Amino acid sequence: MKLQGIFPPITTPFDYDGNIYVSKIQHNVEKWNLTTLSGYVVMGSTGESVMLMPNEKFTVWEQVAKYAAPEKLLIAGTGAESVRETVLLTNRAAEMGYKAAMVRTPHYYKNLINRTDAQMLYFRTVADQCKIPLIIYNWPQTTGIDIAVEAVVGLSEHPNIIAIKESSGNLEKVMQTIREVKHGFQVLVGSAPTLWPSLLMGACGAILAYANAAPYSAIAIWEAYRTREDAAGLDWQNRIGRASALVTSKYGVPGLKYAMDLNGYYGGPPRLPLIVPTPEAKREIEEAFRDLKG
Repeated sequence: MKLQGIFPPITTPFDYDGNIYVSKIQHNVEKWNLTTLSGYVVMGSTGESVMLMPNEKFTVWEQVAKYAAPEKLLIAGTGAESVRETVLLTNRAAEMGYKAAMVRTPHYYKNLINRTDAQMLYFRTVADQCKIPLIIYNWPQTTGIDIAVEAVVGLSEHPNIIAIKESSGNLEKVMQTIREVKHGFQVLVGSAPTLWPSLLMGACGAILAYANAAPYSAIAIWEAYRTREDAAGLDWQNRIGRASALVTSKYGVPGLKYAMDLNGYYGGPPRLPLIVPTPEAKREIEEAFRDLKG
């Protein structure tokens, strides 16, 4: 399975009572279908997956699969703290037509899981029992767990672990991972502000929250890389730098959802206890996205 290009880890639309807004799933997916996004990651951290109950995740997976264009690759975010729940979620997504699962590093018991042997045991045991291939998801800024390159290298030998989403933004780590993993193991990045240099280092693509709101600009960087137009790639990278930082590291999912509202997608409110951006934050996002339309 080739994981190339740009994938948005899509947001979950809620109404103002906090319920899943099913019709807005259709609205967003059908608009994204008009782009050359490679596919969709459904129930990643950008989808507020930790806020949703299992039956709600099933609903979102089902609806996205229903409306996604046939050529879009569907990836389910299925990571949970235990092997048992992760396997259950992954195999349910597989039954709905998802082709791969993105599994975050478990992190609640940090002092026990922040070890290479424990992390490798978790991912190997999950991979052994799942019907679809796994993508390791590393986002230490949120989980507090940074999976070591040595662990990823070892896991790259497993036939059912095919890739990693490396969201640390650490270019040195991206480069080391690409250099040392088994041939054929794929490295995607999750940091829009470092997309262009990551591609130049050998990343095969990216899973970018920012692409929910402004997919064309992220695609422009990928196409510049694919066609070896270095000046264009660097230009687009500079254009998205401020906006992508605002809707990821600074304001997170609530800020991203506001940017989606600005660009003709449905962002809507986050699920409590996350709160909508302040008026000052909204003005900052509006200014940054003025020339970055949906």
